[in-house]
Amino acid sequence: MSVAHTEVTPQVEGQVTGPCGDDDCGIRDVLDRIGDKWTVLVLVELSKGVRRFRELHRAVPGISQRMLTLTTRRLCRDGLVERTAYPTIPPQVEYRLTPMGRSLAEAVRRLADWSREHKDAMDDARARWDAGHGLDSED
Repeated sequence: MSVAHTEVTPQVEGQVTGPCGDDDCGIRDVLDRIGDKWTVLVLVELSKGVRRFRELHRAVPGISQRMLTLTTRRLCRDGLVERTAYPTIPPQVEYRLTPMGRSLAEAVRRLADWSREHKDAMDDARARWDAGHGLDSED
């Protein structure tokens, strides 16, 4: 991929992408999308309301302009974000979550709530496991 590449890579026809075998249930696509840290951060920011490109860029720490462009294009392609361009000079572009995007953002928020609620219990379980098994031992 070139440094200037900003196109969305389409799925190869006939490629099985999910754990459902030949009948792709779609979970792989969703996990691929939300497994990308930039996607989650952009979804969280857009769940607060409509944002211009520069506002998104400032609100998502560490994201490059190119990566934000790729992320928003992928989210638009997936139907999670709506992009509106206004014919001004310079051009003004706004992004907002679609109803489906709001639904995904809500699911991501619930996952974040779950992880906060169970963080201490998971830390304790890991400490017990590590004490009893060690990281270098084989099962």
